[in-house]
Formats: sequence, structure tokens, C-alpha cells
Amino acid sequence: MQDLERARAFYAEKLGLTPTSEGRIGIRYQLADGTRFRLFKSSGVSAAAFTQMAFMVDDIEPLVRDLKARGVRFQEYDGPALKTVDGVADIGYARAAWFKDSEGNLLGIGQVY
Repeated sequence: MQDLERARAFYAEKLGLTPTSEGRIGIRYQLADGTRFRLFKSSGVSAAAFTQMAFMVDDIEPLVRDLKARGVRFQEYDGPALKTVDGVADIGYARAAWFKDSEGNLLGIGQVY
């Protein structure tokens, strides 16, 4: 993360997440199912060429609609191997959607069939 304050605002305002702790190594989050992750300052810049983190959900479509209403912009793909419709792709065993956070990290949402 280049800017932790900007990232904290994105994760709060767009994703509705609140940090559980903060310290010298970054901002820690814990999701309702116990999953934890940490945002930390980095001197590098994300290439966003692959998914850095994915969230598994029970029902992807209403979540994508809600996140769009909050201003999250989903990636749209139109290729032979991957095609999205309204931000969501059917990848054979799951439905998936991708968006970038405030720092350019590519995040995914998935719903397994």
C-alpha cells in the first residue's frame, strides 16, 4: 500500500470494513468468519496483473450491486477465456468479479456453485 490512510478510507467507505487493530506493521482486519488480513505500507506499486486477495461469498450478485452503489468499479473482461456480464464472470465452477482498491490492488469476489 502506498497510502495507508487512503486505503483505510476505501476499505471503510467502499467495503464497509473496520480495522480490528493498528500498529507499526499495518492495519489488521478480521471478518465475521474469522478470516484476517493486514494492509501494510509498501514501497512497491501493484501491477494488478493478478488477484492479490479474494473474498468468498454466498451470493455474489447482490453484493456486486451493493458495492457498485458504494462507488466500487468492477473490472470488465471480454475475451475468449474470460467474459464478464455486469462485472460478474462464470468461470465454470464459480461466479467471480474483480475490482481494484484505492492502491491498485486487484481484489476478487467469488461464489462457488
